[in-house]
Amino acid sequence: MTVADAVLTRTAALPATRARARSVRAVTLTAFWAFIIRDLTVLDKNLMRFVPSAVVQPTLLVFAFTYLFPMIGQGIGGQSGVTTFSTLLLPGIVANTIIFVGIFTVGMNLILELDADELEDRVLAPAPLVTPALAKIAAGAIQAQLAGLIVFPIAAFLPATGLGLQATWPLLLTFMPLACIMSASLGLALGVVFNTRSGPWMFSVVALPLSFFGAVFYTWDSLAPVLPLKIGVLFNPLVYVSEGLRAAAVTGIPHMPIAVTYPAVAAFALLFAVVGVVGFRRRVLT
Repeated sequence: MTVADAVLTRTAALPATRARARSVRAVTLTAFWAFIIRDLTVLDKNLMRFVPSAVVQPTLLVFAFTYLFPMIGQGIGGQSGVTTFSTLLLPGIVANTIIFVGIFTVGMNLILELDADELEDRVLAPAPLVTPALAKIAAGAIQAQLAGLIVFPIAAFLPATGLGLQATWPLLLTFMPLACIMSASLGLALGVVFNTRSGPWMFSVVALPLSFFGAVFYTWDSLAPVLPLKIGVLFNPLVYVSEGLRAAAVTGIPHMPIAVTYPAVAAFALLFAVVGVVGFRRRVLT
């Protein structure tokens, strides 16, 4: 075969190669969306359980701290500080809800599915092995976003005192979805680390420490008198979500600069996604 013939043969094969590449991408995207739709269909069928599980805890916290205590004269921070506390608590409660939904909706479900071998049909789909894991993150982020949107009006209108609400919409509409992606990625990472027997430990070992040291009930800036703790909580992703939502949703409350919270949440999302995807691949192959 001459050089010219070889070139012509290779050129003729290029459209077929490109068609196969497009076909693989199309099949992968189809499988990806199918996995997301499946998880959201399950959510729709269990919506009556999902909504109470997402709403009850934050509603009780808001009711106790920002309605009941002020009404009986025991508002945190004294009467002059009730409004300030209610304002700083609002984004903290929303952030806490987003993280909890990611941990338990994605993490616990994945633990059960891995131990029961319920992922076999999705793993055998004609798509890369990581596709179901990435779909878990996407579906979990949608569920976390839904939970945050449900809790937000409750936390905003239940307090007995006024709130310093002032949404910065471009910031809120970009930061909140990023936080939800990070939350779902955290759930994926925890789902491949824990198993059925150790899964319940996620509440006491992971969820509670994240919540109490996640700047939910206080601002990060207020930890200045306890400097070691102020530095230590920087390893808690919930701190950046709480502080970022304070910057996006309320006014008059000190918060971390957006130049810090955005990259931090994005970095945690990437870290948890990598850990989760690698762990998912290892678990399904073994």
